[in-house]
Amino acid sequence: MPITKKYFHDRTVLLLLGANIFLTFLVIVSVIFRLQLGGGTGFIVQYRANLGIDQYKAGGLANLLSFIGFAVLISVTNIILSYRSYHIRRQLSLLVLTLGLLLLLLCVIVSNALLALH
Repeated sequence: MPITKKYFHDRTVLLLLGANIFLTFLVIVSVIFRLQLGGGTGFIVQYRANLGIDQYKAGGLANLLSFIGFAVLISVTNIILSYRSYHIRRQLSLLVLTLGLLLLLLCVIVSNALLALH
């Protein structure tokens, strides 16, 4: 059986791929909707707890749109790495997808936290 067929017939791989794609879509939708609802020019893009009064750093729209680029880049990279490592070891492929899922989850949390401060 070819590697491609084995990879796409593995239920665990399909579950993790679906979760990665869902979280990527969630980041894209949440950032775009929050930016449209917020309106305005200045957005809080950094929070530095050790700076005291200047703990919030303002930035532009491009800084928040970079979360979308990061989520897409992480998702595509993880899918490619997982696919290429599947023939070496199945567990390695699942580990790559799981770590990508963790990164995407953190991306959702951080982007939501920064956009909630607006």
